[in-house]
Amino acid sequence: MPTEIGNLIYLEELHLSHNDMQSLPAEIGNLCNLKELNLSHNKLKNLPAEIGNLINLQKLYLSNNKLKNLPAEISNLINLQKLYLSNNKLKNLPAEIGNLVNLQKLYLTENKLQSLPAEIGNLINLQKIVFSSNQLESLPAEIGNLINLQNFDFRDNQLQTFPAEIGNLINLQKLYLSNYKFKNLPAEIGNLINLQYLYLYKNQLQSLPAEIGNLCNLKELDLSCNQLQSLPAEIVNLRNLKILYLYYNQLQSLPAEIGNLINLILLNLFRNKLQSLPAEFGNLCNLKELDLSENQLQSLPAEIGNLINLQILYLENNKLKNLPAEIGNLTNLQELYSPYNKLQSLPAEIGNLINLRKLSLSNNQLQNLPAEIGNLVNLQELYLSNNKLQSLPAEICNLRNLKSFELSNNQLQSLPAEILKIKKILYIDDTSYDINNLNMNNYFLIFYKLTNKITNLPININEIWIKKNINELNIKIPFNCKIKYF
Repeated sequence: MPTEIGNLIYLEELHLSHNDMQSLPAEIGNLCNLKELNLSHNKLKNLPAEIGNLINLQKLYLSNNKLKNLPAEISNLINLQKLYLSNNKLKNLPAEIGNLVNLQKLYLTENKLQSLPAEIGNLINLQKIVFSSNQLESLPAEIGNLINLQNFDFRDNQLQTFPAEIGNLINLQKLYLSNYKFKNLPAEIGNLINLQYLYLYKNQLQSLPAEIGNLCNLKELDLSCNQLQSLPAEIVNLRNLKILYLYYNQLQSLPAEIGNLINLILLNLFRNKLQSLPAEFGNLCNLKELDLSENQLQSLPAEIGNLINLQILYLENNKLKNLPAEIGNLTNLQELYSPYNKLQSLPAEIGNLINLRKLSLSNNQLQNLPAEIGNLVNLQELYLSNNKLQSLPAEICNLRNLKSFELSNNQLQSLPAEILKIKKILYIDDTSYDINNLNMNNYFLIFYKLTNKITNLPININEIWIKKNINELNIKIPFNCKIKYF
């Protein structure tokens, strides 16, 4: 940068991002009317002391440089409101940073900070701090002075314990303290009565304090990837909660009080140890997405049918032997995933799910399908592989919107003639049944397990997908048939 830049004394904004600047001339300090300075994405290793002359500066962008320290003169920028220092090589902050009393936003993500000066507590007008991905092992007690703080992002550092001083930040709305080894939360967490978003995933929490129930304005709570074995009854007070993530924990049961979270729209309980659900679960009538996959559920309560706004339901990898007839009440359901269970049959009421688009029932023990499955006229994907199906109901032909139909590894000896009305994709395994004489016009035939059982393919097959090299098999391919491998 030429030293003559200092002659532009009336300049109010200067944008020099995404260049290759390695240093700034001292004359930058002459731009005393500057309000906004953007130097991000350069190669700056240090700042001149004259930066402190920019007393009218309100926004300073220094992210994505190579700064190792800040000059003490930065303390002169008393009108600064936003300071961006992410992605540098800062190991510490000067104590003088505490003079920036008008600072509202401070970004320091992905530096090498090992500690913070106590003077950070002087920044009483701060509304947002982002300190994620540093090497901080502790926070100064003075952090509790930042009573106007609304957003505190402190993910991915090296804290060993949850700092109790955070309980003083009574105006906090968003708090990120993920990816630590916290085993418990201090009771002071309950002081954050204005908190709306709390992210505590990837810790080692084994329990929650009763005071968690004080967070009555909480909208989103992420406790995934911890070691929680139970939830406190006080969770009943989180009546404004809309999103609750509890996947990858050790929950064996849910308190009946969970039924009071009537504003929940998403609940994720993937990979816990749940063996049953309380009847009060049915009170969550605003749920739109529910994930109960990879638990130990042997049955679902009839009250599941009360979740009439549910759109997506995951039941994969449990021990379910049947689905309750009340599942037919979920008429807004669009996706139902229940593979890897022990289902032997489906209730006729499944035919009521007329808005269903995806139905996955692979890897069960189904021996037949109810005729009512033909009512699912909006179904686009149907997965039934690895069951014990010996036949398909003629009503299957009503599924005119099917795009993917998976039937491999069953006990089918034939297909109903009506299936030819579904001119979409058919996934099969040629050991399952004889397709030699089928009229396959407009089918995309996909083989998962191809042996030498089939020697001829109907001449009107347009395309086949295969895992083996077709030349290894004794099959006559129609002239216009395309071969693809997967």
